[in-house]
Amino acid sequence: MGAEVVGGAPMKRILIPDTETDLTAIRDELGRTRDIHYFHRLEVLRYVLQGHSPYEAAEVFDHSPRSIHNWLHRLADRGLSGLQDKPRSGRPARLSPSQLEQVRQDLLHSPRKLGYDQNLWDGVLLSHHLAQKYSVHLKVRRCQYLFHELDFSLQRPRPRASEANPAEQKAFKKIRSANARPQCPAMVRR
Repeated sequence: MGAEVVGGAPMKRILIPDTETDLTAIRDELGRTRDIHYFHRLEVLRYVLQGHSPYEAAEVFDHSPRSIHNWLHRLADRGLSGLQDKPRSGRPARLSPSQLEQVRQDLLHSPRKLGYDQNLWDGVLLSHHLAQKYSVHLKVRRCQYLFHELDFSLQRPRPRASEANPAEQKAFKKIRSANARPQCPAMVRR
């Protein structure tokens, strides 16, 4: 049994011939997909196919009725595949895959080995290195993201006072931990 979905005065009615089949397919697809936008569209359309108007769905899901009407058209014309996002090209990468691999190899070495006056890599140094070696100008924040993309993490050494005595520090820590009060009676081990 088909259902008519009323889109309102300015929108044409959409005839969905077999709502039960579509509902079953949507339920199956909801369990499979990891794409959040596609998942959301499926949720909205499931709500509409269960008998609610696009206007009610727009109110509940905070969308325009026109968007929901468009999704219904896409479902009727192309099926579930019509609800998925098309691939988008995005901004072209400034570094080629081979250059990225070379940067990864550079980061495995100490900056001093590559002629810099620092012991550790940071966003500023990586930005400078990319400009010098690859003629690619990236901002510091983008270089910090690049560390993450290449599976590196920012690690800094703990500062130590040059006149500190490690034996005295260890003794101080032992005294301090022995005198510490428990924070909460429930947290004390017995």
